[in-house]
Amino acid sequence: MRKLFKSLKLIVVVLAVVVDSVRIKRFSLFPINFFQPKAPVSEKFHQASLLCLSMGLTISGLVILNNEYLKLVSFEKLTLDTFFLGFSFPLSLITMSVIFGFMRQDVSRLTLRLKNMGFWNVNLGVIIFFIFIMFQKLIPQLVVTTILFFSVVLIYFMYRDLSDRVQQKSFLTSGMFFLWYTAVTGIIYIALEFSPGYDHENLKWLLRMHSFASLYGWNLSGLAVICRKDHFPIQLHSQSVIAVHWLTAIALAPLGTYFAIFAVLSLVAYAFILYMILFSEGTLKPNETAIG
Repeated sequence: MRKLFKSLKLIVVVLAVVVDSVRIKRFSLFPINFFQPKAPVSEKFHQASLLCLSMGLTISGLVILNNEYLKLVSFEKLTLDTFFLGFSFPLSLITMSVIFGFMRQDVSRLTLRLKNMGFWNVNLGVIIFFIFIMFQKLIPQLVVTTILFFSVVLIYFMYRDLSDRVQQKSFLTSGMFFLWYTAVTGIIYIALEFSPGYDHENLKWLLRMHSFASLYGWNLSGLAVICRKDHFPIQLHSQSVIAVHWLTAIALAPLGTYFAIFAVLSLVAYAFILYMILFSEGTLKPNETAIG
């Protein structure tokens, strides 16, 4: 086991160096564009995604070093299980980069400020929220989660009004609604932790609904657009695929953790979704029209 942890430390260090070298080559050592109001917000999210990934890898390595060898810090939440956020968040940020990339750049000064506010609220909000998770501060968690929810609502309305009607918009809009769902279920879960009869085991169903909507709803919506970015429009009925996606992420998959039949159905449904998204023919012929 010790050899395994040593190998993991080496792997995360190498991966962190690779990711950060890509970031520095693409942007800069210091993220100066974060503080440039007129810099494209899509580029800010792109760099933030790479920076978050390298930091997540580094922190994971430090957690392994602390928990298995040094034991200098002792926190109940200081485990690798907690750091799944550190690896899902870079994907969320790169999806946000894609969303802001579809928005028009010729906007008013107020809209530009709102775009930048969305960037800072999302990034600082998640970092601060993660710190509050580590220290198990429930009221601050609730406050930050609520701020994040309204920030996502703001970003949605900007995206709706500032982007063209293209096939990708259907998937990204669905992803934004998954993000709303994730935020609401997260707020409800934290609020229920205040109740006198709170029992983590009795609320696992809610936590699973929250996790599936985040990891396999919102994140998969972003991946669908990122993986096929050079192939849109693709030949599929977007609304049908999105409907199956919602049914699977918020119903079949969570129920699958309790009943085997739903686990099988969710696997079949996800296989269908991935097949339709990844293998449908792209770049329609001139006389064809994608069904959004």
